[in-house]
Amino acid sequence: MAVLHFEYKMEIQYEEHVGRCYFTIKCIPRENARQHLLGTELSILPETAYSQGEDSFGNRQIYGCETEPHKRFVFQSTGDVEILQADYEETEDEMTGLFRVPHGKCVPSPGLSEYYRSQNFSSCKNHFEICMELMHRLYQDFSYVPGITQVGTTAAEAWELGRGVCQDYAHIYITLLRMAGIPARYVCGLIIGEGASHAWAEALCGGRWVAFDPTNDCQVLDHYIKLGHGRDAADCAINRGLMWNGGAQSQKISVLVEKRE
Repeated sequence: MAVLHFEYKMEIQYEEHVGRCYFTIKCIPRENARQHLLGTELSILPETAYSQGEDSFGNRQIYGCETEPHKRFVFQSTGDVEILQADYEETEDEMTGLFRVPHGKCVPSPGLSEYYRSQNFSSCKNHFEICMELMHRLYQDFSYVPGITQVGTTAAEAWELGRGVCQDYAHIYITLLRMAGIPARYVCGLIIGEGASHAWAEALCGGRWVAFDPTNDCQVLDHYIKLGHGRDAADCAINRGLMWNGGAQSQKISVLVEKRE
């Protein structure tokens, strides 16, 4: 059992003043069998009232409307998460069917279908062993290269490139798992160290959702913090908004996760 401290900061700079901005931010860790939120502090600049709730997948979110004209929007979340000794996230529920079928950025292409058909899982005794074997093979056959893909890149597009980042690994892995008849879902979260958010996947094994990180070729254990899950990245995007004016914008993200002594 461990306690992880996290700090997430997002800063958006606008070329022109934004007159009004509606925002939805999903950056509060979930509660499940593997992790327990001990506490969190949220701040928004310019200061404005906001509400808290959950989306249809149970991901925690804050949402509101900033009416003060501004050229800079800053959101910060800090807190502590207790990582428990469970080797799974949650048990199966009535939403499992949503994660069985292709959706959004996780739709097979001829290239991905051919790759899947070339695999042999005859030595695997259950879904967990298939997940592990497929993760190892994807790690060998796909390369981590930043800057090649974009937020909107699909699993099919990334596979054709043969290179990508954690979002691409997760999308491809989920697509392959669903082709194997294993329900799988996309996860957005944080990992120990400094940098940005991270992405991985969960698969249904023996009635339990077990987490796998294909980017690092490992199971998700006590150095990961889960924020949210969905059918693909779009379902659990950390930041979404609608604004009036603003012109060109730039976004800076900083993340720190460290183990409490």
